[in-house]
Amino acid sequence: MHRRRVLAWGASAGIAALLPGRAMAAADPVPVLTNWTKLTLQLVRHTATYSPPVAARAFGYLGVTGYEAVAACDPAMTSLARQLNGLTLLPSPEPGAHDAAAVLQAALSAAVAHFFANTGPSGQRAMAAMTRSLDAKVTQGLPPDVAARSAALGRAIAAHVCGWADGDGGAVVENMGFPQSYTAVDDPSAWVPTSLVRQQQAPLLPDWGNVRPFAMPAGNACALPPPPAYSEDPGSAFYAEAMEVYTVTKALTDEQALIARFWSDDPMLSSTPPGHWIFIANDLITRRQLPLAVGADLMARLGIAMADAFIGCWHDKTAYNLLRPVTYINRVIDPAWKPLLITPPFPEYPSGHSTVSGAAATALTAALGEDYTYEDFTHEREGLDGRAYGSFWQAADEAGISRLYGGIHFRSAIEQGLDQGRCIGAYSVALRTLA
Repeated sequence: MHRRRVLAWGASAGIAALLPGRAMAAADPVPVLTNWTKLTLQLVRHTATYSPPVAARAFGYLGVTGYEAVAACDPAMTSLARQLNGLTLLPSPEPGAHDAAAVLQAALSAAVAHFFANTGPSGQRAMAAMTRSLDAKVTQGLPPDVAARSAALGRAIAAHVCGWADGDGGAVVENMGFPQSYTAVDDPSAWVPTSLVRQQQAPLLPDWGNVRPFAMPAGNACALPPPPAYSEDPGSAFYAEAMEVYTVTKALTDEQALIARFWSDDPMLSSTPPGHWIFIANDLITRRQLPLAVGADLMARLGIAMADAFIGCWHDKTAYNLLRPVTYINRVIDPAWKPLLITPPFPEYPSGHSTVSGAAATALTAALGEDYTYEDFTHEREGLDGRAYGSFWQAADEAGISRLYGGIHFRSAIEQGLDQGRCIGAYSVALRTLA
């Protein structure tokens, strides 16, 4: 059992341990962080509006909430206020002792309830059960005044972050994120719907590139050069990229097919691509027994990087509005060809998997180091064995190429997406957090 981190706020800055006679039953704050993260991953999977950009947004705000709750009880940590776009100074602790586990529990329980207010009855029951269970654990043996003061601070932090989030332009998702009306562009290079579902005859979240970012200055801060010029000429670069997708997918090895499925992370069937990286980080916090401050910092930076990655990626997807491989290959090369994976309902360039994976690898590498070896058990419950990686960038590269194996993306979308993710992730890495 770990001694509680209780700070006597209002006393001298050097007092960080319990005063004599104030020892109490220990509650480790780390499981509060990891258990709420595990539940959030399940809520993403079972909440209909949680497409990958929406999920990344929630992970970003929940990461900030958890970080600020921990930072409120640790004077060695620097608040993200005035570092993130539009985030003003957060509520300060009132005089008296505060318990880190209780502050974190109150903050995360309130924030998760806010971001998943539209989840179904099963999700609502799960959130309520988690709140009751963790409330009991963090307050066991804690003086009532410390418990009340800590809970009030946690709720105030959550309310501040949630109020900030509500003004970013991405808080309301109507019609599952698909516009009610859409006018197709009359150009052979333009995106064409790839699904027969009526709702998906318009692209998902076409305005997401205008959502307020967290750490990068604007949605176009890491804008990409254009993809290869559209052409149906067999000697063109565009045709060559399409032919690569066609020939590779026609002769997939078992390993390539496994990679495509391991990183597919389809909405409603998984916790989405950003959830895949959150699972990895949360699993490492538990398995490697990372300290609370390190874990909270890691989750905040990772969530921020991925949320910004989807904003930047969608900015360029909308700007270039490029057609998908299945459309081009069926039109120009082979009308009977089908990709291994279902093509998502939005434009091609760049690859969202690649951009978010590049951003995640940038944030995780900065936090845990180059050549950090680990195993990824994200899909163990679905019957897929864990995969071992020698670095986060090895995993990111594999996540990117998985989309070519699946027939979802051209190579330029993958390579440029990884570069874009690296650029976007650098803004998260530059934040000042731990002293």
